[in-house]
Amino acid sequence: MLGFADEVWWSRLVQPNQHAWVDGKPLRLPDRTLPKGDPDPKAIACYGLLRADTQQVQVCFVEGRPVSHVTTAFLTRVCDSLKAEGKKALLLIWDNASWHLSKEVRGWIRTHNRHAKRVGGVRIVVCQLPIKSPWLNRIEPHWIHAKRAVVEPGRLLSKAELIRHIYAYFNGQYVQPLQQVIAKKVA
Repeated sequence: MLGFADEVWWSRLVQPNQHAWVDGKPLRLPDRTLPKGDPDPKAIACYGLLRADTQQVQVCFVEGRPVSHVTTAFLTRVCDSLKAEGKKALLLIWDNASWHLSKEVRGWIRTHNRHAKRVGGVRIVVCQLPIKSPWLNRIEPHWIHAKRAVVEPGRLLSKAELIRHIYAYFNGQYVQPLQQVIAKKVA
């Protein structure tokens, strides 16, 4: 299976550019400010995989930010779902984000592939995109269109509302968010 993966931040405050004209000028949606006492974060992170076979985007949100151990958790979920469909390999196209190139992720993929070959599972073949070439990743336009589609110009969406809107846009099923583990400092 060919898949294009990427991470994206969904801002609750910054409005996406819209294509509309009013009185000969482009329409600009004003950015929002976070009200005092709002418990939700300003932005939320999300992993996505555009499947070339179905043209569907699968999304998975992150409590925290995309880092190496969260990336391996995302890849585990992807491989488990592909294995359930009877797939044998994933040709994964993604960029050169530091958490894609990390020792932890590269080591995890090597170990995962050895295990998948031995017991039967989905092996991952990674194809890195050239540096600073987001237009080559076919998932990027999906992020842009989704950001324009889920915006509500009249009000600030809560984190839960924004997540619901995004899942609805991609016709996705809610999945438990991935957790970023933060190491505690030892005194």
